[in-house]
Amino acid sequence: QVQLVESGGGLVQAGDSLRLSCAASGGTFSRYAMGWFRQAPGKEREFVAHISRSGRTTYYADSVRGRFTISKDNAKSTLTLQMNSLKPEDTAAYYCAGRSSVAPKYDQADEYAYWGQGTQVTVSS
Repeated sequence: QVQLVESGGGLVQAGDSLRLSCAASGGTFSRYAMGWFRQAPGKEREFVAHISRSGRTTYYADSVRGRFTISKDNAKSTLTLQMNSLKPEDTAAYYCAGRSSVAPKYDQADEYAYWGQGTQVTVSS
C-alpha cells in the first residue's frame, strides 16, 4: 500500500508558474499509475492529468493541456505537476492519486485507490 503526500502549493499571480510534488512511500512506485485531480469550492472534483505506470503515456484535461505537464520519477518515487501560465480558474485544492490495478478509465476519481491530503493552489488575477 502506497502513502502519498503533496507539496508545493501556494499563492501566485495569473501567468506565473508553480510546481507541485507528490512523494510516495510504502509501495513500489513503478507499479502505480498516477493522476492529479483538483477541487474548487462548490465544485466537483475534476480530473487534471494522468500518467501510466512507466511514465510513457500521459493524458490531460482540455482545460490544462499545453500549460500543465505531469511526470513521474520511479527511481525517486515522486510525481510532479508542472503548472505554467496559471489562470484564476486553476484555483483549487490539488490532489495526487494512485492505483496499482488496471482500470478502463483514467479520468474518474473512483478509479484511484490511494490519495494524498491535498495542497492548495490560489491564482490571483
